[in-house]
Amino acid sequence: MKKNYIFAVLTVLMWSTLAPVGKLLLNDIPNLQTLGISSIFAFLFLLITNLKTGGIKKFKKYSMKDYAVMAFLGFLGLFVYSALYFFGLTRLSSQEACIANYLWPIMLVIFSAIILKEKLNAPKWVAMACSFLGIVILSTGSGFTSEEGAYLGIISCVVAAACYGLFSVLNKKADYDQNIAMTVIWFVTAVCSVGLGLLTEEWVAIGLWQWVGLVWMGVFINAVAYLLWALALKCGNNTAKIANLAYLTPFLSVLMSAIFLKEKIQVRAVIALVFIIGGILVQSFCESFRKKR
Repeated sequence: MKKNYIFAVLTVLMWSTLAPVGKLLLNDIPNLQTLGISSIFAFLFLLITNLKTGGIKKFKKYSMKDYAVMAFLGFLGLFVYSALYFFGLTRLSSQEACIANYLWPIMLVIFSAIILKEKLNAPKWVAMACSFLGIVILSTGSGFTSEEGAYLGIISCVVAAACYGLFSVLNKKADYDQNIAMTVIWFVTAVCSVGLGLLTEEWVAIGLWQWVGLVWMGVFINAVAYLLWALALKCGNNTAKIANLAYLTPFLSVLMSAIFLKEKIQVRAVIALVFIIGGILVQSFCESFRKKR
C-alpha cells in the first residue's frame, strides 16, 4: 500500500474513534472540561511539533489582524462546533450523533455557494436533498433518550455541522499555513473551553483511564490525525480518491460504538447514514466526472 493511503487509513481510523471515546468521557466529565483539557493537549502537541520542525519561525510572517481571523476561526470552527457536538453526544447515542454531524460536507457546499460564489448545479441539489432526507429519517424516533432530548441532540449536531462547514469555507478563503493556523485555533478553543467551563460547570476529578481518553482525543484525534491527513493529501497524486476515504469514518464509528459501547446498530440510523453519505458521494463523483470531460 502506498504511503499516502497508509496515512489516510490511519487518519480515518483515528477520526472514527471520536464519537465512542467522546461518549465514554462525557458520561462522567462535563462537556467543556472534556473539550478544554483535550484542546490543551492538541495545542501543546502542535506547538511542540512546530518547535521541532522549525515551523515556529512562520509565526512572525502574520499580522495581528491575521491572528484575529485565526482566533475567530478557532472560536467558530472548533470551540462552538465541538461544544455543540459534545452536547449532542450527551443527548444521543454515539452513532446518532456521529451520523447527524456528518452533514458538514453538505454545509460546506452551501456556504461555498454563498461565500465563494460556487455554482449550485443539479448534482449538488440532489446531494443536499439526499443528505437532509437522511437527517429527517434519523430524527424519526430514538430508543436511547427522551424524545425531547433526542431532538435537541440532533439539532445541536446539525448546527455543529453548519459551524464546521462554515469554518472550512472561511479557512479555505483565508489560506493560512495550516500548521500555524491549527496551533492558534486549538489554543483559542482551549482558552474558551476552560474559561467558560470554570464559570458554568462543576469540574470533576479525572481517573487514569479518563486521562488516557483525553490524551487520545487531544493528541491523536485532534492533532496527529490532522497532520497525517495533510501528509496523505500532500504525498498523493489523486486527492479525490484519498478524500473519499474520509466517508468511511461514520461507518467505522457506528461499528466501533457497537463493539466498545455495546450500542445496538439501528436500521434507521444505517438508512440515514446511507442517504447522507450517498448524497455527498453523488455530488463528489459527478464533479469528478465533469472535470474529466
